[in-house]
Amino acid sequence: MNEYINEFIEYLRGVKNYSEHTATAYETDIREFIKFFENFNGGEIGLSDIARADTICFRAYLADRGRHGLAHKSTARALSSLRGFYKYLAKHHSIKNDAIGLISSPKVPRKLSKAIEPSDVANMKEAIFATESDEPWVAARDWALITLIFGCGLRISEALGLKNNDVNGRPEILRIVGKGNKERIIPVLPAVYDAIEKYTSVRPFGNSATDELFRSVRGLPMTPRMAEKVVEHIRNYLQLPDYVTPHALRHTFATALLSGGADLRTLQELLGHASLSTTQLYTKVNMAEISNIYMHAHPRALEENDKDE
Repeated sequence: MNEYINEFIEYLRGVKNYSEHTATAYETDIREFIKFFENFNGGEIGLSDIARADTICFRAYLADRGRHGLAHKSTARALSSLRGFYKYLAKHHSIKNDAIGLISSPKVPRKLSKAIEPSDVANMKEAIFATESDEPWVAARDWALITLIFGCGLRISEALGLKNNDVNGRPEILRIVGKGNKERIIPVLPAVYDAIEKYTSVRPFGNSATDELFRSVRGLPMTPRMAEKVVEHIRNYLQLPDYVTPHALRHTFATALLSGGADLRTLQELLGHASLSTTQLYTKVNMAEISNIYMHAHPRALEENDKDE
């Protein structure tokens, strides 16, 4: 089965343009299923066995994941990876399996992200330059990255995918290639470019037009994990809640726009969401904030609370 799995993963990378992180997740999910299926089947399996896998096998696989304490979200993703693999085999190797389509994904509750307090975002700059005083260019880089994610609502991968020639000359818009190789246009605030230019003016390497904008201390392109560690470091220094992550910066961008009157369709375009239902989660967050303000500040709410007492 190795050759078919490798072929599928290369297809995801080369044809579907999936990120390395996503392709690796697919590969892990599929290999874990193959390992389970071989134990379930009593020996090594081939394409013909894959084609014959039935609902009993798939349900046993889901039950096995449950026994090992794997979360519903993880299992839903694994099932999605498996469906993608079967779809590929059907198209490229004439392997058809109807049973996989009869298996429902576990219900995954959609958690509402939390926005970061504006005062905490402002304090991040001071924290960065205080903790990176020995490496001023690193401090400038970290603040530029945070400003970019917060100011444009980018995913980490999108921010780290930018090259110097994408921002040279301070274009009014950035063309961002997001998930599924979909392009969207993002307007850029002057403050974002100010932070980027302060960083690039002191950066010791990576100044070629086609170089990645954000570089590690060793001169290599920054990885998503490096960016996450930057925010973790700031969070720990300022003793902020655990939900303060790079994604929370993106979420704060979205919540601020919605609070300022942006409509859902516009927000969907700016965030690069494939489905409007994903964007609609922000309305729930916004209503929660409005309700909280109402209950603590609105005169009528205070009167009602007095009556209850």
